[in-house]
Amino acid sequence: MDWAQKEIQPLGEVFGFPIENDSQRAKHYRNNKLCPFNNIVANCTKNSLDFPLGVCSLNHKNSRVIICPIRFREDWTIISDAAKFAFESPATWTHVGEVKLVDKYGKSAGNIDYVLVSYDNKGQILDFASLEVQSVYISGNLTGPFNAYLEQPSADFNWPQALKYPKPDYLSSSRKRLIPQIIAKGSILKQWNKRQVVALQTSFYSTLPSFPEFSKDDSDFAFLLYDLVPNPQTQTLSLQLQRTVYTKFTNALEQIAKFEAGSISDFTSALQKKLSAKKRGSKGQMQDFENIVAE
Repeated sequence: MDWAQKEIQPLGEVFGFPIENDSQRAKHYRNNKLCPFNNIVANCTKNSLDFPLGVCSLNHKNSRVIICPIRFREDWTIISDAAKFAFESPATWTHVGEVKLVDKYGKSAGNIDYVLVSYDNKGQILDFASLEVQSVYISGNLTGPFNAYLEQPSADFNWPQALKYPKPDYLSSSRKRLIPQIIAKGSILKQWNKRQVVALQTSFYSTLPSFPEFSKDDSDFAFLLYDLVPNPQTQTLSLQLQRTVYTKFTNALEQIAKFEAGSISDFTSALQKKLSAKKRGSKGQMQDFENIVAE
Protein backbone atom coordinates (compact mmCIF):
# COMPACT_ATOMS: atom_id res chain seq x y z
CA MET A 1 0.00 0.00 0.00
CA ASP A 2 1.26 3.47 -0.89
CA TRP A 3 1.97 5.58 2.20
CA ALA A 4 -0.16 8.44 0.87
CA GLN A 5 -3.16 6.12 0.60
CA LYS A 6 -3.19 5.63 4.36
CA GLU A 7 -4.78 9.06 4.77
CA ILE A 8 -8.12 7.61 3.63
CA GLN A 9 -8.39 5.65 6.86
CA PRO A 10 -7.35 6.51 10.44
CA LEU A 11 -5.93 3.20 11.70
CA GLY A 12 -2.15 3.29 12.14
CA GLU A 13 -1.52 0.05 14.02
CA VAL A 14 -4.12 -2.48 15.15
CA PHE A 15 -3.03 -4.84 17.93
CA GLY A 16 0.57 -3.89 17.26
CA PHE A 17 0.75 -4.12 13.47
CA PRO A 18 0.01 -1.82 10.51
CA ILE A 19 -3.12 -3.00 8.72
CA GLU A 20 -1.16 -3.72 5.52
CA ASN A 21 0.79 -6.39 7.40
CA ASP A 22 -1.03 -9.66 6.67
CA SER A 23 1.66 -11.97 8.06
CA GLN A 24 0.64 -14.93 10.21
CA ARG A 25 2.12 -13.21 13.25
CA ALA A 26 0.04 -10.08 12.68
CA LYS A 27 -3.10 -12.18 12.17
CA HIS A 28 -2.32 -14.10 15.36
CA TYR A 29 -2.20 -10.89 17.40
CA ARG A 30 -5.36 -9.48 15.82
CA ASN A 31 -7.38 -12.67 16.11
CA ASN A 32 -6.47 -13.10 19.77
CA LYS A 33 -6.52 -9.39 20.68
CA LEU A 34 -2.95 -9.51 21.94
CA CYS A 35 -0.51 -6.72 22.75
CA PRO A 36 3.12 -7.12 21.60
CA PHE A 37 4.36 -4.16 23.65
CA ASN A 38 4.78 -5.51 27.17
CA ASN A 39 1.32 -4.90 28.56
CA ILE A 40 0.78 -6.16 32.12
CA VAL A 41 -1.05 -9.12 30.57
CA ALA A 42 -0.78 -10.76 27.15
CA ASN A 43 -4.02 -9.22 25.89
CA CYS A 44 -4.73 -5.65 24.89
CA THR A 45 -6.74 -4.02 27.67
CA LYS A 46 -7.34 -0.57 26.20
CA ASN A 47 -10.78 0.73 27.26
CA SER A 48 -12.10 -2.78 27.96
CA LEU A 49 -10.95 -6.27 28.94
CA ASP A 50 -13.49 -8.07 26.75
CA PHE A 51 -13.71 -5.67 23.81
CA PRO A 52 -10.45 -3.69 23.74
CA LEU A 53 -10.02 -0.78 21.35
CA GLY A 54 -6.78 -2.18 19.98
CA VAL A 55 -5.52 0.86 18.06
CA CYS A 56 -1.93 1.70 19.02
CA SER A 57 -1.36 4.60 16.66
CA LEU A 58 -3.38 6.90 14.45
CA ASN A 59 -2.79 7.93 10.84
CA HIS A 60 -2.47 11.69 10.67
CA LYS A 61 -0.76 13.84 8.03
CA ASN A 62 1.44 11.03 6.69
CA SER A 63 2.68 9.97 10.11
CA ARG A 64 1.66 7.58 12.87
CA VAL A 65 0.66 9.25 16.12
CA ILE A 66 0.86 7.11 19.26
CA ILE A 67 -2.44 7.16 21.14
CA CYS A 68 -1.77 4.34 23.62
CA PRO A 69 0.89 4.73 26.34
CA ILE A 70 1.63 0.99 26.25
CA ARG A 71 2.97 1.49 22.71
CA PHE A 72 5.99 3.24 24.23
CA ARG A 73 7.03 0.01 25.97
CA GLU A 74 8.47 -1.56 22.82
CA ASP A 75 11.72 -3.30 23.86
CA TRP A 76 11.70 -1.08 26.97
CA THR A 77 13.95 1.42 25.21
CA ILE A 78 12.26 4.29 27.06
CA ILE A 79 13.57 2.87 30.34
CA SER A 80 17.16 2.42 29.21
CA ASP A 81 17.16 5.81 27.46
CA ALA A 82 15.87 7.50 30.62
CA ALA A 83 18.45 5.72 32.77
CA LYS A 84 21.25 7.19 30.66
CA PHE A 85 20.11 10.63 31.76
CA ALA A 86 19.14 9.72 35.31
CA PHE A 87 22.33 8.02 36.48
CA GLU A 88 26.06 8.25 36.02
CA SER A 89 27.59 5.27 34.27
CA PRO A 90 28.27 2.62 35.41
CA ALA A 91 25.19 2.08 37.57
CA THR A 92 23.08 -0.87 38.61
CA TRP A 93 19.47 0.07 38.17
CA THR A 94 15.94 -1.17 37.64
CA HIS A 95 12.50 0.39 37.40
CA VAL A 96 9.27 0.22 39.39
CA GLY A 97 5.92 1.08 37.83
CA GLU A 98 3.01 3.16 39.14
CA VAL A 99 4.44 4.56 42.38
CA LYS A 100 2.13 6.83 44.38
CA LEU A 101 3.47 10.27 45.25
CA VAL A 102 2.06 12.30 48.16
CA ASP A 103 2.64 15.86 49.25
CA LYS A 104 3.55 17.24 52.67
CA TYR A 105 -0.03 16.88 53.87
CA GLY A 106 -0.46 13.30 52.72
CA LYS A 107 -2.57 14.21 49.71
CA SER A 108 -1.93 12.30 46.51
CA ALA A 109 -0.11 14.10 43.71
CA GLY A 110 -0.75 11.12 41.43
CA ASN A 111 1.19 8.04 40.44
CA ILE A 112 4.59 8.25 38.75
CA ASP A 113 4.51 6.08 35.62
CA TYR A 114 7.97 4.66 36.25
CA VAL A 115 10.52 5.28 38.98
CA LEU A 116 14.06 4.39 37.93
CA VAL A 117 16.10 3.20 40.90
CA SER A 118 19.87 2.77 41.18
CA TYR A 119 21.09 0.55 44.01
CA ASP A 120 24.26 -0.89 45.54
CA ASN A 121 25.41 -4.50 45.80
CA LYS A 122 23.34 -4.91 48.96
CA GLY A 123 20.17 -3.78 47.21
CA GLN A 124 20.03 -0.43 48.99
CA ILE A 125 18.75 2.58 47.06
CA LEU A 126 21.41 5.05 45.95
CA ASP A 127 19.29 7.35 43.81
CA PHE A 128 16.05 7.50 41.85
CA ALA A 129 14.43 9.47 39.03
CA SER A 130 10.99 9.69 37.43
CA LEU A 131 9.80 8.82 33.94
CA GLU A 132 6.41 9.92 32.66
CA VAL A 133 5.02 8.65 29.34
CA GLN A 134 2.73 10.88 27.30
CA SER A 135 0.64 9.46 24.48
CA VAL A 136 -1.95 11.63 22.74
CA TYR A 137 -5.69 11.97 23.29
CA ILE A 138 -7.91 11.89 20.22
CA SER A 139 -11.07 13.68 19.15
CA GLY A 140 -13.63 12.08 16.87
CA ASN A 141 -14.90 8.55 16.38
CA LEU A 142 -12.30 5.76 16.36
CA THR A 143 -14.60 2.90 17.37
CA GLY A 144 -16.46 2.95 14.03
CA PRO A 145 -13.49 2.38 11.72
CA PHE A 146 -11.89 -0.03 14.20
CA ASN A 147 -14.96 -2.27 14.33
CA ALA A 148 -15.45 -2.04 10.57
CA TYR A 149 -11.86 -3.13 9.97
CA LEU A 150 -12.10 -6.11 12.36
CA GLU A 151 -15.25 -7.33 10.61
CA GLN A 152 -13.33 -7.56 7.35
CA PRO A 153 -9.57 -7.06 7.80
CA SER A 154 -7.89 -5.90 4.62
CA ALA A 155 -4.76 -3.99 3.64
CA ASP A 156 -7.04 -1.92 1.38
CA PHE A 157 -9.40 -0.91 4.18
CA ASN A 158 -10.58 2.69 3.89
CA TRP A 159 -12.85 5.00 5.85
CA PRO A 160 -12.92 8.25 3.86
CA GLN A 161 -16.45 9.43 4.63
CA ALA A 162 -16.34 8.95 8.39
CA LEU A 163 -18.42 11.21 10.60
CA LYS A 164 -16.20 12.86 13.22
CA TYR A 165 -13.01 11.57 11.57
CA PRO A 166 -10.55 10.89 14.42
CA LYS A 167 -7.50 13.08 14.84
CA PRO A 168 -4.97 13.80 17.60
CA ASP A 169 -5.98 16.34 20.22
CA TYR A 170 -2.66 17.81 21.27
CA LEU A 171 -4.19 20.71 23.20
CA SER A 172 -6.18 18.48 25.55
CA SER A 173 -3.21 16.13 25.88
CA SER A 174 -1.04 18.92 27.22
CA ARG A 175 -3.55 20.92 29.26
CA LYS A 176 -5.42 18.00 30.81
CA ARG A 177 -2.52 15.64 31.43
CA LEU A 178 1.02 16.81 30.73
CA ILE A 179 0.87 20.23 32.41
CA PRO A 180 -0.98 19.07 35.58
CA GLN A 181 1.47 16.19 35.97
CA ILE A 182 4.52 18.41 35.66
CA ILE A 183 3.08 20.93 38.12
CA ALA A 184 1.96 18.42 40.77
CA LYS A 185 4.47 15.58 40.66
CA GLY A 186 7.30 17.56 39.16
CA SER A 187 7.28 20.20 41.88
CA ILE A 188 7.74 17.56 44.58
CA LEU A 189 10.52 15.79 42.71
CA LYS A 190 12.26 19.11 42.11
CA GLN A 191 12.25 19.82 45.85
CA TRP A 192 13.90 16.44 46.33
CA ASN A 193 16.52 17.33 43.68
CA LYS A 194 15.63 14.31 41.56
CA ARG A 195 15.96 14.17 37.81
CA GLN A 196 12.79 13.89 35.73
CA VAL A 197 12.16 12.50 32.26
CA VAL A 198 9.13 12.75 29.97
CA ALA A 199 8.84 10.43 26.95
CA LEU A 200 6.60 11.59 24.12
CA GLN A 201 6.39 11.76 20.36
CA THR A 202 8.11 14.43 18.29
CA SER A 203 4.81 15.71 16.85
CA PHE A 204 3.40 16.22 20.36
CA TYR A 205 6.53 18.02 21.53
CA SER A 206 6.37 20.37 18.54
CA THR A 207 3.02 21.72 19.81
CA LEU A 208 4.57 22.78 23.12
CA PRO A 209 6.35 26.09 23.73
CA SER A 210 10.08 26.06 23.10
CA PHE A 211 12.31 25.32 26.08
CA PRO A 212 15.79 26.64 26.82
CA GLU A 213 18.30 23.84 26.39
CA PHE A 214 21.32 23.05 28.54
CA SER A 215 24.03 20.44 28.62
CA LYS A 216 23.17 17.03 30.01
CA ASP A 217 25.25 17.63 33.15
CA ASP A 218 23.58 20.99 33.86
CA SER A 219 20.03 19.67 33.37
CA ASP A 220 17.56 18.10 35.78
CA PHE A 221 14.73 17.57 33.27
CA ALA A 222 14.72 15.85 29.88
CA PHE A 223 12.25 15.22 27.07
CA LEU A 224 12.84 12.00 25.12
CA LEU A 225 11.37 12.45 21.64
CA TYR A 226 10.36 9.29 19.77
CA ASP A 227 8.82 8.42 16.44
CA LEU A 228 7.49 5.29 14.76
CA VAL A 229 9.83 4.41 11.90
CA PRO A 230 8.58 2.04 9.15
CA ASN A 231 10.52 -1.15 8.48
CA PRO A 232 9.61 -2.26 4.92
CA GLN A 233 11.13 -5.72 5.37
CA THR A 234 9.05 -6.67 8.41
CA GLN A 235 6.08 -4.39 7.61
CA THR A 236 6.17 -3.11 11.17
CA LEU A 237 6.85 0.20 12.86
CA SER A 238 9.79 0.60 15.22
CA LEU A 239 9.87 3.00 18.16
CA GLN A 240 13.08 4.99 17.83
CA LEU A 241 14.54 7.84 19.84
CA GLN A 242 14.97 10.88 17.60
CA ARG A 243 16.27 13.48 20.01
CA THR A 244 16.76 14.28 23.69
CA VAL A 245 15.99 17.79 24.92
CA TYR A 246 17.91 18.63 28.08
CA THR A 247 16.47 21.48 30.14
CA LYS A 248 15.73 22.50 33.72
CA PHE A 249 12.51 21.91 35.63
CA THR A 250 12.07 25.58 36.58
CA ASN A 251 12.41 26.68 32.96
CA ALA A 252 10.14 23.90 31.70
CA LEU A 253 7.45 24.72 34.25
CA GLU A 254 7.56 28.41 33.42
CA GLN A 255 7.17 27.76 29.70
CA ILE A 256 4.66 24.93 29.75
CA ALA A 257 2.28 26.60 32.21
CA LYS A 258 2.35 29.94 30.42
CA PHE A 259 -0.50 30.89 28.10
CA GLU A 260 0.28 33.53 25.48
CA ALA A 261 -2.02 36.54 25.84
CA GLY A 262 -4.32 37.35 22.95
CA SER A 263 -5.46 40.81 21.89
CA ILE A 264 -6.81 42.86 24.79
CA SER A 265 -8.76 45.04 22.33
CA ASP A 266 -10.59 41.97 20.98
CA PHE A 267 -11.42 40.91 24.53
CA THR A 268 -12.62 44.41 25.44
CA SER A 269 -14.75 44.57 22.29
CA ALA A 270 -16.41 41.25 23.10
CA LEU A 271 -16.90 42.36 26.69
CA GLN A 272 -18.52 45.60 25.52
CA LYS A 273 -20.99 43.67 23.36
CA LYS A 274 -22.00 41.50 26.31
CA LEU A 275 -22.36 44.53 28.56
CA SER A 276 -24.50 46.37 25.99
CA ALA A 277 -26.68 43.30 25.47
CA LYS A 278 -27.13 42.93 29.22
CA LYS A 279 -28.17 46.58 29.58
CA ARG A 280 -30.68 46.25 26.72
CA GLY A 281 -32.06 43.14 28.35
CA SER A 282 -32.38 44.89 31.71
CA LYS A 283 -34.34 47.75 30.13
CA GLY A 284 -36.65 45.31 28.36
CA GLN A 285 -37.29 43.42 31.59
CA MET A 286 -38.09 46.68 33.41
CA GLN A 287 -40.56 47.75 30.71
CA ASP A 288 -42.29 44.37 30.89
CA PHE A 289 -42.51 44.74 34.66
CA GLU A 290 -44.04 48.24 34.35
CA ASN A 291 -46.65 46.96 31.86
CA ILE A 292 -47.62 44.17 34.23
CA VAL A 293 -48.04 46.64 37.11
CA ALA A 294 -50.12 49.01 34.93
CA GLU A 295 -52.48 46.23 33.93
